[in-house]
Amino acid sequence: MITAHLPAGYIVGRAMPVAPWVMAAALAGSVLPDFDLIWFYFIDDRAFHHHRYWVHAPGFWLIVAAASLPLMRWRLPRHMPAAWAFFAALLVHLILDSLAGSIMWLWPFDDTLYALVQVPATRSHWVLSFLTHWTFAAELAIWAVAITFFLRQRRLA
Repeated sequence: MITAHLPAGYIVGRAMPVAPWVMAAALAGSVLPDFDLIWFYFIDDRAFHHHRYWVHAPGFWLIVAAASLPLMRWRLPRHMPAAWAFFAALLVHLILDSLAGSIMWLWPFDDTLYALVQVPATRSHWVLSFLTHWTFAAELAIWAVAITFFLRQRRLA
């Protein structure tokens, strides 16, 4: 996915119970894994695919969730809906990246990258290859759903 992570996070936030910070947490979780692009471009000089960083490893987030959710339930129970929204949106990010990207679903046991579809390099730049591949229709559909939810909410307000 190139453009649909934030609108997917918006959809997750709208699907969660209305509570303080839920939408903000869902939006943050939906884009957090791609903050590794800062390291990828400016520090690592694109040495290897950014989906190999720990922020794109579902096993890492499983460990973080297993440690943080019980603590949050104990110390900040009123923020649990936001925590669930954050981790749900993060999981959606990883699932979306698995469509035409690659994710290490079996990490830490195996660091193989898994993808449902490989996008061939058919254009001069990888972005153009993604934009012209049939899987980009999934991104457009996510945008359409998010925009529909947004407009519907504005009309009701």
